[in-house]
Amino acid sequence: MQLPRDDREHPRAEAFRAFIRNPPFPCVGAKSALSRGRMRIVVARDITSGWDDMRIYPALLAFVAQYREAPDLFQSFAVVFEGPGDLSEEAFEHNLWARAQSLTDKDAWLGQPHDARVATDPDNPHFSLSFGGEAFFVVGLHPNASRPARRFSSPVLVFNLHAQFERLRAEGRYEKLRASILERDTALAGSVNPMLARHGDSSEARQYSGRVVGAEWRCPLQGRPDGPSAPPQDDWRPPALPLDHTLPGFGA
Repeated sequence: MQLPRDDREHPRAEAFRAFIRNPPFPCVGAKSALSRGRMRIVVARDITSGWDDMRIYPALLAFVAQYREAPDLFQSFAVVFEGPGDLSEEAFEHNLWARAQSLTDKDAWLGQPHDARVATDPDNPHFSLSFGGEAFFVVGLHPNASRPARRFSSPVLVFNLHAQFERLRAEGRYEKLRASILERDTALAGSVNPMLARHGDSSEARQYSGRVVGAEWRCPLQGRPDGPSAPPQDDWRPPALPLDHTLPGFGA
């Protein structure tokens, strides 16, 4: 694996920062992360290839380590791909999960524990991806996204920490922030995102790509090879502080 490099001056990274700074962009949490210097951006070549996965994964682990050292609110890890720019929503979704599977395989191979606060089974309503022992909610953006807030000029995967949603709720700040983002997103798109759902009602995997999917949709993630098994769905109990990801991390 390759040591993380500093991509902050890359043209794709600057374009993504400009996208977030644009006044109509609805996610005030993302704007806060950027303005506070707490958005880590990695620029990769091609979302359809595993070429840069061995560079993305250690950068993601470094982000987890930095967060644990200073667990301030509004921190995000973004992978901005240089291309391709012509993927359909279905093709983008396919490649999002291919990258998620590759990173999950590496996490399991290195013996990293799955965050016990969330389930490993993508069909479980308490599912989340986990890297370095921290649960993440992933938001995908790409040029052909149906939602304007997710329509960036090249593919992007943004990793948002579950722990930050928990903290916002514990501090009584969650509902106000969520309402502000939803209001701004509705103003931008002209409608409420039909895929938004509260964590625990349905698997958050349905929301990652931004594509509208029906009840028949199944997540293509194959799980964590040789990793700890997920709790049986019937025995799963949510954490004492329920997670809720109707807060759209990088746009609804």
